[in-house]
Amino acid sequence: MDKQEQALELLEAAVTSMGGAMRTGQQEMVKHVVTALEDEEHLLVQAGTGTGKSMGYLIPALAHAQTSAKPVIVSTATLALQAQIVGRDVPRLLESLKGKLSRPMDVALLKGRSNYLCQYKLGGGYPDDEGTLFTMDEPAVPAGTTYSPLASEVLKLREWADRTDTGDRDELVPGVSDKAWKQVSVSAMECLGSQKCPMADECFSEMARARASEADVVITNHALLAVSAFEGLSVLPDFEVAIIDEAHELQDRVTSSVSGALSARTVMTAAGGAKRHCGVNVDEMVKASNRLEKSLTGIPTGLLEQGLREDMGIALNDIVEQARLILALSKPEANAPADGGRQTARSQMQAVMDDAIRMLESEERREVLYTTRPREFVEGRGYVEADDSQPATLNVAPLSVAGKLREGLFDGRTVVLTSATLAIGSQFDAVAGSLGLMGAGAPTWTGVDVGSPFDYPKQGILYVAKHLPKPGRQLAAETLDEIEDLIKASGGGALALFTSKRSAEEAASILRERLDVEILCQGEASMKSLVEQFAAERDTCLFGTMTLWQGVDVPGDSCRLVIIDKIPFPRPDDPISKARTEDVAKHGGNGFMQVSATHAAIRLAQGAGRLIRSINDRGVVAVLDSRMATARYGSFLKATLPPMWPTVDKKVITGVLERLKPEEEK
Repeated sequence: MDKQEQALELLEAAVTSMGGAMRTGQQEMVKHVVTALEDEEHLLVQAGTGTGKSMGYLIPALAHAQTSAKPVIVSTATLALQAQIVGRDVPRLLESLKGKLSRPMDVALLKGRSNYLCQYKLGGGYPDDEGTLFTMDEPAVPAGTTYSPLASEVLKLREWADRTDTGDRDELVPGVSDKAWKQVSVSAMECLGSQKCPMADECFSEMARARASEADVVITNHALLAVSAFEGLSVLPDFEVAIIDEAHELQDRVTSSVSGALSARTVMTAAGGAKRHCGVNVDEMVKASNRLEKSLTGIPTGLLEQGLREDMGIALNDIVEQARLILALSKPEANAPADGGRQTARSQMQAVMDDAIRMLESEERREVLYTTRPREFVEGRGYVEADDSQPATLNVAPLSVAGKLREGLFDGRTVVLTSATLAIGSQFDAVAGSLGLMGAGAPTWTGVDVGSPFDYPKQGILYVAKHLPKPGRQLAAETLDEIEDLIKASGGGALALFTSKRSAEEAASILRERLDVEILCQGEASMKSLVEQFAAERDTCLFGTMTLWQGVDVPGDSCRLVIIDKIPFPRPDDPISKARTEDVAKHGGNGFMQVSATHAAIRLAQGAGRLIRSINDRGVVAVLDSRMATARYGSFLKATLPPMWPTVDKKVITGVLERLKPEEEK
């Protein structure tokens, strides 16, 4: 029996045990993944909603791991999918395959160090910047004592620390704020290391890494993959096979993970830590910080198309020089006892120096420089963009992640990339190119679409509101009227996806006055509770932004209408997209199509994919952007969408939505 047949037997056993039915697309996916692993060739596999994608790659992964000395890495973009795989998919699969595998399989979860509670920091081994929190060695506090919200959260963490086996933040339900978690966790740079830390034997992060090193399959995330690929750090066990789920997110997640930022405030914080915990003189660093602040004041927010100005370069060179001096003066003696304060201060200073060097070398490294400013809260107006007169933060990001991913992830390994949205039409070149799989010297790969079990032309309709004006930055009155008409026709059950938080909130506020159905809006409660309420209440509507474009799985009548306010192009002022667009054009390509339109196409497909989630679902995707019907790139965007029946006739759509109303509401 060959490996394909063996894997298909495992699939059949699992499906039968779980009471499911065999799916053609899932079987095809299993066969393609097995072939890729056997031939050691990279694979891009698009698996539409309903395919059973996770089982389609987990079964080949387990089958391969049985005879491999190294673990298979499975990486996701989101914590939600990671939790689903670890908490539901893997346990069910292993239970269903008892007696079918040649040996028991060990599956481990591995996250970045800051996701785990640090025993040494909780026990007071690091300085407490808040000054009012608790350590493990403090006596029990009297009943009825009142604490600040932050102190109460840390007390909750202290109690949890006594009973957790993993120290994984996501196991703490309900959770705590980022500020509270920071009091009990450390970054990789802040960590004292296993040789220095007096609590190394009890370290949750080290225990997770030890479990991962012994596991057959390791579930991790794109951020750790990025660190491994870009910085060459051994954050993951040595591996030969990686399976990347949510692969359409890989480029953006990697870019975000390896970007750097520097502001005068960041430098001053590092200088303050060095003075307080290392006892070094930081007067010259303070002067360098002031020079940086002056150089970043008054310049427009956005891409620095001409690179660093002279005054910025001078300030950054001074910062690098002073950081090197401070790091040399603060280096601990070889046999010095563990000192969390010194380690934190030195890690902050090292990060400042590393980012400053990257910025000074950005041209040679082909990296993008841009400035940002935090939004400011103005009474009566909400959060608004900060004025250019305020000091900016200087940022650096890779112009492309393709080369580093090719070198650090694909070379010498076999990688399977999968998602419901990887191809534009039937072509995988756009995604493949962004990840380093195109061009001179690129490794060989195969792209395959295994389809979906859903009958999209019969189950869904794509409506483009061709009559509406071209959308602008503000939500148009005509768009609000259109949303009102559609929801009235459907009787609710609408998921409305917006490209900005402001538009979602404005639409929710106005339409609550006009409609008789309940409208929930992202940000008013936790995402989990909002989605649960939306799913449970058939006529409730949910309005939101990008998180909802990808994170909602609500089969049935509760989601019978998906509204998309406009094509989700990157913001015109997004510096990384702008730089990448200009770079493509500089090399003779069509920057708009290769960057902005491709980004929009993948996001649009993700949003439209919220509608049909089961074979019994029926509904409408309404795109309220006339450019989908009138612009030359409209057909390019439509090619990524599920093949629903298309129309621009509003009367047809309102009639369909009326018929989709529950019987008692007609």
